[in-house]
Amino acid sequence: MNGLIGIGVDGRLLANLGSMSLTSTASITARRHADPAPVIAGACPDGLVRAIRAEVRRGLGWQDTADIVAAALRASLPEPAEILPAPLRRGDSAGYQSHLLYTEPDGSFSISAMVWMPGQQTMIHDHVAWCVTGVLQGREHEEIFALADGGRALSLIARNVNPAGAVSGFAPPGDIHRVRNTGDTVAISMHVYGADISRLGNSIRREYTLPVRA
Repeated sequence: MNGLIGIGVDGRLLANLGSMSLTSTASITARRHADPAPVIAGACPDGLVRAIRAEVRRGLGWQDTADIVAAALRASLPEPAEILPAPLRRGDSAGYQSHLLYTEPDGSFSISAMVWMPGQQTMIHDHVAWCVTGVLQGREHEEIFALADGGRALSLIARNVNPAGAVSGFAPPGDIHRVRNTGDTVAISMHVYGADISRLGNSIRREYTLPVRA
């Protein structure tokens, strides 16, 4: 396993280290306040929604739920064209994009797609709930951080490169990370959140501007 954590790494490692999630940039955070109810921009296959619903309704803890939802997504990763129309798959030079695909009526989970042009990245952030991510196209690079100096700094503890087909589940606490597209093509990933992002706007709990120690 090479001691890696994060997207594309077995969820049992993540359970020990409390990893991460992909969500929005500062521009998306700003839109959350202007538009707290994102419009459904794409589609999620009905069979995948049913599989995720069945696992979420088991009522397990956050990390266990993330692990079993990751298994469901891994078994049925869709093609990008199944979930987003062509114009949304091209990306946006203004910043990476989060497109809402589905929200469960009771708010117990949401599904979105992230589209990243080369070089685009998130802020360093953590999350409000468990998350599962699957890379559908391209390559995503992830840095994992831990708080240091009594919460006054961050320590870089791992780096991962996550190719198409990589899936993982993770849950707070300790889920501080940054993700970027280090490839030369558009990257697309699917995200399942244990929260109602149609109400929250995204899954970010906090963005970190602390100094980083290598």
